[in-house]
Amino acid sequence: MEDPEPAGTAPPPGLSSLLPPREFLRSRKGQLLLAESVLSFIIFICYIASLAASFMMAPLLEFLLALFLFFAYASKLNEKFKGAHWPLADFLRCVTAAIIYFAISIAAVSKYSDGASKAAGVFGFAATIVFAIDFYITFNDLVTFLKQGSSDSPEGRKTE
Repeated sequence: MEDPEPAGTAPPPGLSSLLPPREFLRSRKGQLLLAESVLSFIIFICYIASLAASFMMAPLLEFLLALFLFFAYASKLNEKFKGAHWPLADFLRCVTAAIIYFAISIAAVSKYSDGASKAAGVFGFAATIVFAIDFYITFNDLVTFLKQGSSDSPEGRKTE
């Protein structure tokens, strides 16, 4: 009989290589992106089952964007591709998502009377809060980044 793998070796790659690292899942950004993805998917399903099916495109797009950013941050694409300004793109995504979710949630709750529309509206208000928290945190990171960049610029101009 062969001995099981020694403790120092990694398991062979498989589906586990597609999962994000545990450190990212425990981080604040990972949890926010996961919550945004889950809430957007639930809202999308609720809108499909409701009379307010015309609102289903916004949660679908937000779900896909949040899922993309989740895997982009988990695989550290933001560190590999420096050409894109990741915090600014994430900030704009969160601001627009919070505004859109708030607007369609008000419309779904007030205009439609079926249960699925009401559920989508309630989950939409929860998603608005999650996206608002994410854009507040991202805004603080963005301001810190811009202050570091602006403090470097004048010094570079003075020496030239």
